[in-house]
Amino acid sequence: FKCTEKIFHGNQMGSLCCHVPSSLGVILRTTDKIVWVNEFEPIELTCLIESISTNNPRIEWKKIKSGIPSYVYFQNKITGDLEHRAQLREPANILIFNASRSDTAEYRCEVAAIEDQRDFDEILISLAVRVKPVVPRCSIPESVTVGTSTELRCLENEGFPASQYHWFYNNEELPRDPKSSPRFVNFSYIINPDTGSLKFRRVKKEDAAEYYCQARNDAGYAQCSPQMMEVCEWITCLCIHFLILPLPHPYCSVCGQSGHAVTHVDQSPVAFTKARGEGGGEGTAPNDEPAPVVHFKEPALRAGSFVTDTSLVFKKDQQCK
Repeated sequence: FKCTEKIFHGNQMGSLCCHVPSSLGVILRTTDKIVWVNEFEPIELTCLIESISTNNPRIEWKKIKSGIPSYVYFQNKITGDLEHRAQLREPANILIFNASRSDTAEYRCEVAAIEDQRDFDEILISLAVRVKPVVPRCSIPESVTVGTSTELRCLENEGFPASQYHWFYNNEELPRDPKSSPRFVNFSYIINPDTGSLKFRRVKKEDAAEYYCQARNDAGYAQCSPQMMEVCEWITCLCIHFLILPLPHPYCSVCGQSGHAVTHVDQSPVAFTKARGEGGGEGTAPNDEPAPVVHFKEPALRAGSFVTDTSLVFKKDQQCK
C-alpha cells in the first residue's frame, strides 16, 4: 500500500489517502506456448501482461537453443539472431517478419517490475519453423527381371518436420496397402512412408511403368522426375554370339540398359551394359540396322589379347549353335 496525507487549513480536518494496487505483482500469459510457422512467413510470439503496477517495467526476450540462452531483445532493442528481422509490439510481444529454420528454438519473455510486490515473471514459448522439402533423390532401376525382387528409393534431408514419402505409378499415387484399392489389389509391393522405400517382392510385367516419388510435410511437397522401369523375362529371345571373346556360345537376360550374361561354361553371371552397334561390319543386324551391343563390365574379360572393345551382338530369332 502507498499512502499520502492530505493537510487542509482552517477548520477542515486532514485526511489520509491510500492507493491499493490492483494486483500483488506482475503476471504474464501467452496465447500459445507451442507455435508453428512456415519458413519465410511472419509469426508473433505473445507475451501478455495480465497485471502490473510498475509504469515502465524492464522487458527482455531470450532465445534458448541447445540449452544456451542468448538475448534477442535487450535494453529496449532487438538484438542477436533477430536483429533487423523483428520488432517489439505492445505490450511485450515479438513479431518476427520472416521466420528462418534457424529460429526454431525456445523463447523466454521476462518482465521485471520493481514497484510490484511480485516484481518478476517469465513465460516460455516453443517455436518450430516448418521447412518445405527439397526435390528428393530417387533411385529407380531402369530394368528388372520378372520374378525377382527390387527396391526403389527416395530421400531428401531438408524438410522439417521430416518428410513422408509417396510413390506414383504412371501418375497414379500408389496406396500404402495395395489390397485397399481395387486398382492395385493384384500388385505386390511394400511402401515405407518414413524411409521412402518401395519394395517389390516378386516383380510382375504389369509393374513396368513410369515411377516418381513425392516428399511431403506440412510446409509443402517436392518430387523427382518420372523415370521408366522396364520389366522383362530371362533369356527372352536372343541368341548371343561373341565377336572376339574366346568363350563358348553364351546366352543372357536382356532387359533395358543392363543385365547379366550367363555362359554355358559355368553358368556364372557376368554384368554388362547395353549400347548401340555401329552401322556396317560385324556390329550390324540384318537389313543393315544397328544391332544392340553389350559391353562387359568385368575387368577380367578385358584381356590384353582383345584388340577392339569387348562387345557382342544380339541376333534375334536364331538358335545358338
